[in-house]
Amino acid sequence: MEIFRSIPEIREKLRHPVVTIGNFDGVHLGHREIFKRVRQIAREIGGVSVVITFVPHPLKVVAAHKEVRLITTSREKEALIEGSGIDYLLEIPFDKEFASVPAAVFVEKVLVDAIGVERLVIGYDYAFGRGREGDVALLRRLGERHGYTVEELEPISDGSTVYSSTAVRRMVSAGNVSCAASLLGRHFSISGKVVHGHERGRNLGFPTANIETEKDLIPSVGVYAVKVCMGDRLFDGACNIGANPTFGNQHLSIEVFLLDFEGDLYGRELTLFFIERLRGEKRFSGLDELKEAIAADVARCREILSDARPVLSESGGDWDCASPGTGRPD
Repeated sequence: MEIFRSIPEIREKLRHPVVTIGNFDGVHLGHREIFKRVRQIAREIGGVSVVITFVPHPLKVVAAHKEVRLITTSREKEALIEGSGIDYLLEIPFDKEFASVPAAVFVEKVLVDAIGVERLVIGYDYAFGRGREGDVALLRRLGERHGYTVEELEPISDGSTVYSSTAVRRMVSAGNVSCAASLLGRHFSISGKVVHGHERGRNLGFPTANIETEKDLIPSVGVYAVKVCMGDRLFDGACNIGANPTFGNQHLSIEVFLLDFEGDLYGRELTLFFIERLRGEKRFSGLDELKEAIAADVARCREILSDARPVLSESGGDWDCASPGTGRPD
């Protein structure tokens, strides 16, 4: 996949481009269906598939007063879109000046003049441009003028829940990582570097790695069964997210105990795949009760993780630790 990080990087119009536009935070199953349709049309007309998105997420700019916790980092989103089999990704720098651009100007300058769009595929009820004026009706009117067609996809759901980034954020924030996986089509993950912590786990017989991450969205406090990717190796793990109330801590931490691993982890990059939540955060009466609880959590994680594999896409592709972000296109 070729990535354009600004509009001027597109030197010439693309070959019979089939385009979709969106924020695509999380690259969930609804997004994957849009990408699937874009690729299908591109194959039919001998063209290329193009995804247009914005960096940073527009809500970070136009609704900066609201806290928006993104499901994916920019790097993760790029990898997931590439794993979906897309040919070109255009990441448009988004600021207040760009937010004021009328939808008609965006269509003419970006879709028509820069890319040469022939087919446009958008998700249900999607709108863009100043005041969200770029809805399907306007896009179709402009399409008649500029010579491209528009296809709007119906809402995509599992029969009860419409796939949406908002729903995924709500589930992950509540710790419901297993349900979030059913909307994402893969297990929610966090990547980060191992940094020094209080080293209390080592003294308790369960040495944990403290993870420092750029991720916005963190699951609710509690204990989770996780798969851990380190380099090209995959481990089972027990992850605790919380402030360690038994010790009176205030700062939220992400700590993971790798089962059946010995060695130095400091400075290593780990990716945690959240398989299942075991329980919420608890305060224990003392170290003995805490050690018993940790031992029980580890035993339960072994049971849960014995047959589990971290899944990258709904097509069933397992995560490849050697090449994260790859997998079979849906």
